[in-house]
Amino acid sequence: MKEKRKQSIRLCGLLSLLLLLALLGGCKKKENTEAKTDEEGYQIYYLNKDETATATVNYQPEAKDTDGLIQELLKKLATTPEGGSLEAALTDSVFVTDYTLDNGQLTLHFDPAYQDMDWIREILCRSAVVRTLCQIPDVEYVSFLIGDNPLMDLDKNPVGQMNADSFVENTGDAINEETVTTLTLYFANKSGDKLVKEKVNVTGSSNISVEKLVVESLIRGPVSGDTDYPTLPPGTKILSISTKDGICYVNLNDGFLEQGYNVTEAVTIYSIVDSLTELSGIIKVQILVNGETDLVYKESMRLDTIYERNLDIIEQRE
Repeated sequence: MKEKRKQSIRLCGLLSLLLLLALLGGCKKKENTEAKTDEEGYQIYYLNKDETATATVNYQPEAKDTDGLIQELLKKLATTPEGGSLEAALTDSVFVTDYTLDNGQLTLHFDPAYQDMDWIREILCRSAVVRTLCQIPDVEYVSFLIGDNPLMDLDKNPVGQMNADSFVENTGDAINEETVTTLTLYFANKSGDKLVKEKVNVTGSSNISVEKLVVESLIRGPVSGDTDYPTLPPGTKILSISTKDGICYVNLNDGFLEQGYNVTEAVTIYSIVDSLTELSGIIKVQILVNGETDLVYKESMRLDTIYERNLDIIEQRE
């Protein structure tokens, strides 16, 4: 009965799901808003006893160098704090076997038993680990590998790179709630050299960011298929998506680079940029492929450019 009651509390979601991974992750280097200096204390993230939310305990590490900090914080993440009200994120069966740090990207290798966690605890564990380690000044993003394979989400897509902004907390019944959002999207005209505006109502989970809804809708294609035309190759998948300081970072798989529809490269790029900049708080867009920006899309659109809204490419219809 105790276990059933615990599971019921968790699924009702009295303070749960830390989601939105898109996320991110996989983005160009950004300012790490939670990074600490050597003089500041850290917060270690733990799980509450019901495994419905994370909680923090202040901590002053002894290590001063980056490698020492990573090892010390991983050890704290595997240690249950005193008091009995919190649980360690890492356990005897969920543990890091190895890690590498390269240019701000911390990659954690987990034992295969990591995959045995149920999905609620896994998300909470992931959030606790990422938010704790991203406080280290030299750690900008964290990636999870199970053995040597990338961690996959519930839709069997790679979770990708994450930072503290990759997670949001929902409360109560909002966890699984469906919402209807009106989006302004830009697709191609018949000749494929201009964008046309289309307003659509999209139904999605409240745990999915509006930015992700926008790009997913672009991949699906226009509602008015007889007058408006798709811009993104059908093999395009979102690896992560997040917004920081007015810039939306969109990390796509290499399906984005495949031969798609008969549209110009500018139409494809600005289909994403102009659609996302319709959202409040987004001024510019950075597009990445597998976390990389050192690429040229088709022949002329450099991905190391942060793009702003382009009104000249929009076709005016009466």
